[in-house]
Amino acid sequence: MDVHNIDRVPSFITADGSEIRELLAHRNSCIQQQSLAEARLPPGGRTTPHYHPETEEIYYLLEGQGRMRLGDQERDVFPGDAIAIPPGQVHQIVNTGVTVLKFLCCCAPAYEHDDTVLLPDDE
Repeated sequence: MDVHNIDRVPSFITADGSEIRELLAHRNSCIQQQSLAEARLPPGGRTTPHYHPETEEIYYLLEGQGRMRLGDQERDVFPGDAIAIPPGQVHQIVNTGVTVLKFLCCCAPAYEHDDTVLLPDDE
């Protein structure tokens, strides 16, 4: 049985600059077709605008608040919000709050650095 606790999973920095803890994926479990990770951004932090040619993602906000950009749309996001990110769609999230922004990232197929295309940040 594969059970991993967030407090015992090592963190790493993804290609887009967020700190994640991969809870379940092919690297640490029997899961082969998707991945589940918790991402964290400090206050004022932001991911680099990017897209994934192959992977679709779901972000689910746990704590904090942010501003989500998906294509040419932007909106404020809060705990309890789930965000659908289709393959090939440029996206970025910015922590607009005063606490760490924590959110789950569900990826299918599983997250891989090689499937991340970084773009210039137009701040």
